[in-house]
Amino acid sequence: MVPKTDTTYPKHEKLKSKSAIDLLFSKGTSVSKYPLRLVYAAADFGHEEGQKVKLGVSVSKKNFKKAVDRNYFKRVLRETYRLNKNLLSENLDEPYIFMLFYQTKDRLQFEEINTKTVQLFEKFAKAIIKTE
Repeated sequence: MVPKTDTTYPKHEKLKSKSAIDLLFSKGTSVSKYPLRLVYAAADFGHEEGQKVKLGVSVSKKNFKKAVDRNYFKRVLRETYRLNKNLLSENLDEPYIFMLFYQTKDRLQFEEINTKTVQLFEKFAKAIIKTE
């Protein structure tokens, strides 16, 4: 059995609640770094102690007609989150919910998407510091 480290994307970090997603789109704020957009909102997860982040990913059907292509980019977004989630969690005092969007028809390479994800998370950290 592989020991769980902080570099995983466990089930409790996945954004699945319809009410949380509705909250995100009604009261959420966003930051962008082309081609990515991060929508976020403060949230209360109730009974889940110590939980700081829940994340969902989305790729537009308008940009990628084939499910194979959408699934590939969702997999890439989840992986870039997994590798860089320490940038998000180290700057949070309260729990947040996030939705990460891939918003272009361009088929970027993993390295480019990973670099943009790091820049996006840093931009989010600056935005949080400004609002506090």
